[in-house]
Amino acid sequence: MKKSIDWFLNPPVTGQSNIILLRLMAGSVFLWEGILKFVYPNQGVGRFTKLGFPNPETLAHIIAVGEIIGGLLLLFGLLTRIVSFYFIVQMIVAVLTTKIALYYGTSPLPMPPAPPKMGIWAVFHEIRSDYAQILTCLFLLLEGPGRQSIDFIITTSKKVYTINEK
Repeated sequence: MKKSIDWFLNPPVTGQSNIILLRLMAGSVFLWEGILKFVYPNQGVGRFTKLGFPNPETLAHIIAVGEIIGGLLLLFGLLTRIVSFYFIVQMIVAVLTTKIALYYGTSPLPMPPAPPKMGIWAVFHEIRSDYAQILTCLFLLLEGPGRQSIDFIITTSKKVYTINEK
């Protein structure tokens, strides 16, 4: 258990500086999607209600706050592995609860505006952004936030402090 916690809290930070581009992409998408859940009820409470989630108002707000805070954390590169893992789980749940029903044509959400409207190709088409977010977060989970991150500053300051302490 300690190894798992250590793995999450001490990501590799020596990756290329341009990893920031992936953090900017994923973090900004989660940030604005979280904000949209508050601004447009059909994206938050309304969507969660249609999907049949228990306590849709509370759950929608919890998810929205998680997306806003997590998006900001990814943008700054802080707690990158923890946030990436959270978003991977969230996106898998989102795909399973919103997109798979398209396969059968039984989604309680509006059908896609253009064909394909149901079946495997409809699912593939509709999960494209979810898929990109999942893979981007998986990359960040495995590779860490890169050098241009708060995680890098914290990790390198710990090493400098430890060296100077001796």
